[in-house]
Amino acid sequence: MSEPYQPDNLLDRRSDPETLQVHYDQEYRRERALLERRLPLRGGDVLSVGCGWHPGRHLFPKPAFRITGVDLDGAKVNHLLESGELDAGTTARAGELPYEPRSFDVVLYRLVLHHIAYQGPLGPVLAEGARLLRPGGALIAVEPGLWHPVGAGLALANRLRLGTSIHGTPDDVPLSPRSLERAARAAGLEPELHAVTYGWRRLPPRVQRALHSLDPLGSRRALAPFGHTLMLIARRPR
Repeated sequence: MSEPYQPDNLLDRRSDPETLQVHYDQEYRRERALLERRLPLRGGDVLSVGCGWHPGRHLFPKPAFRITGVDLDGAKVNHLLESGELDAGTTARAGELPYEPRSFDVVLYRLVLHHIAYQGPLGPVLAEGARLLRPGGALIAVEPGLWHPVGAGLALANRLRLGTSIHGTPDDVPLSPRSLERAARAAGLEPELHAVTYGWRRLPPRVQRALHSLDPLGSRRALAPFGHTLMLIARRPR
């Protein structure tokens, strides 16, 4: 379960919805483009772990993909089932998921692992995700990166115990790109890392759009680790 979010924080007081939406729109476009290029699946079974209100339909649309959602908040799962965003779902915790091995073509952690990292090591969770994958399937994680200047700043704020007052929560923990890759390899997966975007949702829209021109460089091995948002695609060998 994520830590409580305090909306009255320094960064949110200085941001407006229109500015934030510029970033979110670009992030969605880049996520879709990366998966279409690097994981061109035509359909399959997807497990969205920690699905929250957004289980990943923008990445895995109906009717080709069937999404099963898991979250500790049962109300969110029930709402998504009733709205048709999920095909199936249950209330459960990552690391204790009630599914048989090799049940899914994709296991998705979208903006989830950094909350888990606040509570404990990621290794057991990624090992569970690997077990749930069918041969040739992929574990996908979209997470904030530690090596981006904003990620480094958030990490410093957390270390100084200023996370809640500055950005609303102590468990927004940017992740090391190399640690993500190592954990995926330890789980028996074959990882590749991409930068989704180099921009930041708090910047003025004109500056964000200028930075979007850098995003196509995000698949270069030397530049991928420095993204603001990272995408890990970790395949299970056939």
